[in-house]
Amino acid sequence: MAGSRRFTDRTDAGERLATALREQGIDADIALAIPRGGLPLGRAVADELDIPLDIVVAKKIGAPGNPEYAIGAVASDGSVWRNEEAFRGTSTDEGYFQQRRDEEAKNARQKAERYRGDRDAPALAGKTVVVVDDGVATGSTARACLKTLNETAAERIVLAVPVGPPDTIDSLESETDTVVCLETPRGFRGVGQFYENFGQVSDEEAMTYLEQ
Repeated sequence: MAGSRRFTDRTDAGERLATALREQGIDADIALAIPRGGLPLGRAVADELDIPLDIVVAKKIGAPGNPEYAIGAVASDGSVWRNEEAFRGTSTDEGYFQQRRDEEAKNARQKAERYRGDRDAPALAGKTVVVVDDGVATGSTARACLKTLNETAAERIVLAVPVGPPDTIDSLESETDTVVCLETPRGFRGVGQFYENFGQVSDEEAMTYLEQ
């Protein structure tokens, strides 16, 4: 981890992201955080840039017998990204993938509805949208979120994350207009290693950031 900064917590990382966005001249209209861990950062970005905060939701599709190993992800509108290399390298078949896709799409829709309550999804036409998360590893959920946003009429979509491995960040740059990443360490083992405080964020805590 030599040469890489550590972030005090997610709020600190969000404040540093906001500074980087401002320094790069990105005139954002709205921040969309990926729940749950992205919301403390999204709140900091939104406050620093004086823009609204909302959410974009995707759920990971785990491999058979290894739910933490992402073979894809699906967003709340059903937009799906599949990791073809991981799919081929596991005992996954099309039936399993389609079943898990449908289940996780439903879970993503329910989470979006729970977080928004009676608020409508934001109108993104013609806007510069900043998608915020607390970091990426494989980037599976970020890819599904970007895929659904690429189908909107947003003018520009920016992915803003504090940290991610170089190969993941390089590949994400081909899937959106701009990627802002503060740290791309080669000794990457997991997002949490770059935070002094990386406690789990509950749904209840995450939703408070939308209410502020």
